[in-house]
Amino acid sequence: MKNLFLGLFIVLSFLSCTEEKKSEAPTEQKPNIIYILADDLGYAEIGVFGQEKIETPNIDALAKQGMIFTQHYSSAPVCAPARYMFLTGKHAGKAFIRGNDEWNDRGDVWNYRAMAKDSTLEGQRPVPKGTKTIANYLQDEGYRTALIGKWGLGAPHTHSIPNEMGFDFFYGFNCQRQAHTYYPLHLYKNRNRVHLANDTIAPSTPFPKGLDPKNPESYKDYTLTDYAPELMFKELTGFVNQHKENPFFLYWATPIPHVALQAPQRWVDYYKEKYGTEEPYLSGNGNGYFSHQNPHAAYAAMVSYFDENVGKLVQQLKDEGIYENTLIVFTSDNGPSYAGGADPTFFESAKPFDGEYGKGKGFVYEGGIRVPTFFTWPGKIKPGTTSDHASAHYDMLATFADIVDYEIPIDTDGISFMPTLLGEKAQAEHEFMYWEFPEYGGQIAIRMGEWKVVRQHLKDDNDPTLELYNLNDDPTETNNVASEHPEILEQAAAIFKREHTKPETERFQIPLLENGLLSE
Repeated sequence: MKNLFLGLFIVLSFLSCTEEKKSEAPTEQKPNIIYILADDLGYAEIGVFGQEKIETPNIDALAKQGMIFTQHYSSAPVCAPARYMFLTGKHAGKAFIRGNDEWNDRGDVWNYRAMAKDSTLEGQRPVPKGTKTIANYLQDEGYRTALIGKWGLGAPHTHSIPNEMGFDFFYGFNCQRQAHTYYPLHLYKNRNRVHLANDTIAPSTPFPKGLDPKNPESYKDYTLTDYAPELMFKELTGFVNQHKENPFFLYWATPIPHVALQAPQRWVDYYKEKYGTEEPYLSGNGNGYFSHQNPHAAYAAMVSYFDENVGKLVQQLKDEGIYENTLIVFTSDNGPSYAGGADPTFFESAKPFDGEYGKGKGFVYEGGIRVPTFFTWPGKIKPGTTSDHASAHYDMLATFADIVDYEIPIDTDGISFMPTLLGEKAQAEHEFMYWEFPEYGGQIAIRMGEWKVVRQHLKDDNDPTLELYNLNDDPTETNNVASEHPEILEQAAAIFKREHTKPETERFQIPLLENGLLSE
């Protein structure tokens, strides 16, 4: 009997130890996700995409550690709709936000000083209550979430602020108009203003009459004390440090390199020496934003400063021991700007595409919507790889769902491209990709494989265009072959008719679409 009890004790002890070991077995932690969204960064404004005049060694090194996407698109050619569609997985035919909407019926919303006094004039038109974003889905999976940079999808004192839209932490510009200066009077930390040590220099303040544009002292008012990107980056590194033990989602929506031309002087000086003397950019008389004596040097300085901080972030991840379990996405919200002293011709910002007015930012041609994009994830994404898989920002909701394993709504317009990232062959392809943009005269575009249909001037006084390009043969969209392929136009018309829904906001409506133009 004594031996029997001893035997049972040994067996039970073994089982107990086995259960204890089983419960202590490590489970694979979900990856941190960092989504870096540059603002108006052109397709060729970083080195790995062909830039030759701006130095981006840290971004280039990071890209080479992962997979470069050569055919990744923004969901829209300007800020607000691109951000909305990324966060919600909707394309422009179904999205609530389809253009920039400053919610003008509140009052003098473009008056910088008035906004400083009255916060109810800040921000953009709110998105509907109940809108669920990528951040909401990741919160549900236990992620700590942060947005640092520019919001542009609501307004203070409404439900449509980052902290009500899935983000545990927010620091930056609530209002995209406020982001027209890098030395603002205030930023927001969560729901509250944080006042900065800057004077009131309103965006688009004209170059003072009587001052010498060749004298550096004439520009001193445009460089103040608290540089917003520096403050944002400090908060960003603090968030990473605070949440390094658990999975986090960091949406770094930097305002760089969106004009105005304002950059740390050490970087401006570096490029002044590199570029030499140049013609000043002077605001006023139709020129917006701020003046700068060395506009090319300033623009390059902004991008290189941003690159420097990307390098610092990557080093922090490595120092904290979390780089290996972090997916980093790098992209831009749309093509390059042509305004405020930006010069897409000098930098060949959208190469091989056209980045000038009419083809760059604000337009649904390749220069306005194809964006520099890459993904790194050590041990998961093979370094030094490239993909020509056609994808868009509105695919990210579905892609993150595959990576993190959350359920997505059945009406999402995106397709997960996780198989491509992991080097697998079973990758679903888009039947079509869709753009609809009510600004700059009213525009629509659809891509079906190598074919792309573009229609311009749908709201202005010009006759609507009907354009068809074969992107394999004609990536720069210079040879309109619409008259040669009526069957392709017929397919596109059917897709437009099926995918377009009438916008709730009148500002986003295109009457010719609502009247059945594309079904004829």
